Amino acid sequence: MLTSFRNREEAARLLARELMPYRGRNPLVLAIPRGAVVMGKIIADELEGELDVVLVRKIGAPGNPEYAIGAVDENGWAYLSEATESMYLPPGYIEKEKQRQAEICRTRRKQYTPIRPPADPSGRVVIIVDDGLATGATMIAALHATRARNPAELVCAVPVAASDSLEKVRPLADKVVCLMTPPLFMAVGQFYREFLQVEDEEVERLLAEQSVAAHRPAERTVEKRI
Repeated sequence: MLTSFRNREEAARLLARELMPYRGRNPLVLAIPRGAVVMGKIIADELEGELDVVLVRKIGAPGNPEYAIGAVDENGWAYLSEATESMYLPPGYIEKEKQRQAEICRTRRKQYTPIRPPADPSGRVVIIVDDGLATGATMIAALHATRARNPAELVCAVPVAASDSLEKVRPLADKVVCLMTPPLFMAVGQFYREFLQVEDEEVERLLAEQSVAAHRPAERTVEKRI
């Protein structure tokens, strides 16, 4: 019985195995930065698809920024969890955080894909990947942002999730692939024996490799015609 993953790479390969029916359909794999980009690259390669990022940022609780009470996408749409209903929030806190996190998303878009626009999900199979769901807030924002761009099929793929968070996400996707829903879920990292932080430089490198690979066939065609 699977209880943990050695690292993100192992989790990605196990997820890719479950996603094999999408191989050959040119799926668009959208990874949630930063950790999931490592996984997204592996899954995109295994499925012969395309890799990009979906930029969303969690809105952290006052005094505890790691605890997500919501999330926002790069267009400014925000999701707020039920926890906010019983939580004291300073006046204007949510609006200020929405604006701040959305601006970080827009800055990262310029940083991560400076020479090309975001991949267009319209009419495509789109697989959104994260390394795990704790509150589910970030994935909810990612699914909402992507659904608005009219994919043909929208898939949520995660190695591990809190069961209640997975149920919140399920109605927003056409298909959900999750390898584990442990009963005692405290944090995503507890289910990885190695859970290293992924830096911006690594994200930029992986996306740059994707851009180069995407242009190789066209370059070879030009060479043949010459």
